[in-house]
Amino acid sequence: MRKIYTTVIVALCAVLNLSAQGWKADYKGVMLQVFAWDSYNDSQWPMLESQADEIADFFDLIWVPNSANAGSMSNNMGYHPVYWFKQDCAFGTEQQLRSMINTYKDKGVGFIADVVINHRNGVGSWVDFPAETYKGETYQLGLADICKDDECASNGYQPTGATDTGEKWDGARDLDHTGANVQKNVNAYLGFLKDDIGYTGFRYDFVKGFAAKYVGQYNKTAKPDYSVGEYWDGDVAKVKNWINGTKQDGVIQSAAFDFPLKYYINDAIGSGQWSRLNGESLASNANYKRYSVTFVDNHDTYKDDNKCKANLEAANAYILTMPGTPCVFLNHWTAYKTAIKRMIFVRKKAEIANTSEILESGQKDAGYYVKVKGDKGTVLLVLGNVTNLSTAGFKLATEGTMYKMYVDTALDLTGLDDIKPGENDFVMPDFCTREEGKMYAFFEMPSFWGDKQIKCWCWNDSKNFTGGNWPGQACEKVGTAQNGNTVWKWTGPASTEGTPTGIIFTNKVNNDGYQTGNLDYHEGGYYNVSGYLGTFTTTDVCNPVATQESAPTKVFSVNGKLLKQFGIHVDDATALEGLPAGAYVVNGRTIVANVR
Repeated sequence: MRKIYTTVIVALCAVLNLSAQGWKADYKGVMLQVFAWDSYNDSQWPMLESQADEIADFFDLIWVPNSANAGSMSNNMGYHPVYWFKQDCAFGTEQQLRSMINTYKDKGVGFIADVVINHRNGVGSWVDFPAETYKGETYQLGLADICKDDECASNGYQPTGATDTGEKWDGARDLDHTGANVQKNVNAYLGFLKDDIGYTGFRYDFVKGFAAKYVGQYNKTAKPDYSVGEYWDGDVAKVKNWINGTKQDGVIQSAAFDFPLKYYINDAIGSGQWSRLNGESLASNANYKRYSVTFVDNHDTYKDDNKCKANLEAANAYILTMPGTPCVFLNHWTAYKTAIKRMIFVRKKAEIANTSEILESGQKDAGYYVKVKGDKGTVLLVLGNVTNLSTAGFKLATEGTMYKMYVDTALDLTGLDDIKPGENDFVMPDFCTREEGKMYAFFEMPSFWGDKQIKCWCWNDSKNFTGGNWPGQACEKVGTAQNGNTVWKWTGPASTEGTPTGIIFTNKVNNDGYQTGNLDYHEGGYYNVSGYLGTFTTTDVCNPVATQESAPTKVFSVNGKLLKQFGIHVDDATALEGLPAGAYVVNGRTIVANVR
């Protein structure tokens, strides 16, 4: 599904960008959020750059974590930035950032900067903001640039800015966006991100913290191609009001994440309350769908009870069918890569845009359906258990647990079968061992859960297999995943005692801690907080068929991670081209690539 560009198309896009107005109308792209909380290994700039060929075939925009320096290069997600013009952070150096952006730019993919301007940290104290020089001019903030009602006023400091124009944030100093000096600093910073570093758009963090009009003013000056605000609220009226608040000269200047739709997805697809999808969202509103950035979960929501707790493939199928611009979350992309690739392929073949029309939708039986008209075809998505819905004039394009995606019979889907249905991108870590004749499962604990003991709660409709006393049975720590997360194993009773249907992993003590949602049980299954990833399989790493001259070639790391794949058999040199020195598994054999 390689993207093809011509000089004419690129020039036309450049003209359209001059009047992007917050988010382009009739936009057909899909965005990938390439980080989760504490994803310091998976989201390193060189790591992401090495995946450019695969990602660029399916995604048009990439949202990365805040690249501003937060005081050090140590593990820090960057949401309390210290420096703005210093772009060395926990995910890599500024040089690596520029290299990654340029690599993707050559493939037609743009980057969305995570912009944190509501608040800022000092270098060594609450208020000692650094002086930074850019293009010969020095930029610095001081006490006069902090809102006078900031909490530092009760801690020995005397901020003299205006009253905060939004909600307070007590983790860092709230900046006074009414002030000329703050506006000067922000405008310079955004110009630096867009025109120097190479970002194509902005994701504004915590926009409830300051008045919407300032996002509008900043975007009018910086002219990003894309802008999306994190207005975290399930009330669609409030999110629409924020979007309208960004207007400059009567023109909307930013899109917003569709939190109302996200919460409908939680209830409907995650919990079976299908009628919730009838609620109004940005994506379902003719006047606001252009400014809807839809998502299932993000780095914040997946950590707690805000997440979608089940049927994540079906949830992604829904946002990849609806109007708006879909944003796929890193953990979902990793866990359901093949399924999501097929969904994106179908969306793009039908040419569904952010402004596409919903022809029909509604709850039916124990499920839901929606029919969306793209420029080249119509997609019919059926969710849950729908038994009596006509699919006349449609053909099945792709399907999975709780979803079927149909398209017009005449729509050409050539190439879809190259994305193999059921192909498992997950490889079980070497330290995970089988248990014959027993119930067992593995859980990869995210680092933000801390270091408490993991316990397992496992059941079916008639009995509990983990003792019956919450939070259940203690698990054993068995190893560390490539991303640095610890992996725990639950070993239960003999398989002859029954068939579990549900499983939960938790580290709660007296309700203090974290837990997963109610997950479907798979014997020997490997889970993370997003859900089931896979189990023991015979992978292509050790599959003799991979050595056949007619078979496609796949390149794995020695730990079983798929790095590259080719639709035809290629020789070792071609397979390893562009990879750093090291050992790899190619066509079923271990090959050592040397630096030349």
